[in-house]
Parts: sequence; structure tokens; C-alpha cells
Amino acid sequence: MVIWEWSGYLGLFASAFGAATLLPLQSEAVLVGLLLTNSYNLSGLLTAAIIGNVLGSVVNWWLGCNLLRWQHRPWFPVKTAALERASQSYQRYGHWSLLLSWLPIIGDPLTLIAGVMREPFWRFLLLVTLAKASRYAVVAALTLN
Repeated sequence: MVIWEWSGYLGLFASAFGAATLLPLQSEAVLVGLLLTNSYNLSGLLTAAIIGNVLGSVVNWWLGCNLLRWQHRPWFPVKTAALERASQSYQRYGHWSLLLSWLPIIGDPLTLIAGVMREPFWRFLLLVTLAKASRYAVVAALTLN
């Protein structure tokens, strides 16, 4: 495999990782573009996208686990009331809400709140991986058909 082929996989990994954090990135467009070139292995692209996106969500979970340490500082970006509302919503819907972590806008904050709520890592990883893998599989299937 030549170096330019690796750059496609690495670029997809990086965009998927960034898209799972609170950065406004779209990894699906990168996946579709790479699929349409017919130059990349489907399983390699899916693996890069899924691993990158799940690792980005793990960063959110970790940040959530450590977020409340700074809650009473004046520079803390989240108001107490907003944090309480998010926590109540997570408690209401529980860990199954992580199956929605693939959704734009609400998915990334949901993974952060899971960390705040001390969701066990094994369950977080299982549910988020299932959600993210399903999304990329659907995008790939729609692109290739």
C-alpha cells in the first residue's frame, strides 16, 4: 500500500475522531467521498471511521468524568441549571440513550453527560460502538447501492 492510500484512512480517522468531540466536523462526507473513489477497502474505511469516532466519544466521556471538578469556578462554561437538566434527562432515559450518540447535535453532549453520570466504561463503550458502527454501515450501504 502506498503512502497516499494511508492518508485517506488516516484522514477519515481524524475527521471521525474530531466529529465525535464537540468540534463541528462531518466525517460522513469524508467516508462517502473516499467510497466513491473506489480506491479504498470498505472494511478498512469502516474500521478507521468507527475507531476514530468511538475514541472521540471516549474523550467526551473522560472529560465528563472530570468535568464537575471545576464546577464552582467562575470560568466554568456550563451553568448549574443546564447541567442539572442534562443529568435529569440522562437519568430519565438511562444508558439506552447512548444508542442515540450517533445523532448530530445531541450525540456528542450525550457522551459527555454519560461521563458526568459515571456511566460504567464497558457499557458506554459497547452502546456507543454499536450506535456509531450502525451509522457508518448505513452510510456506506446507501453510498454503494
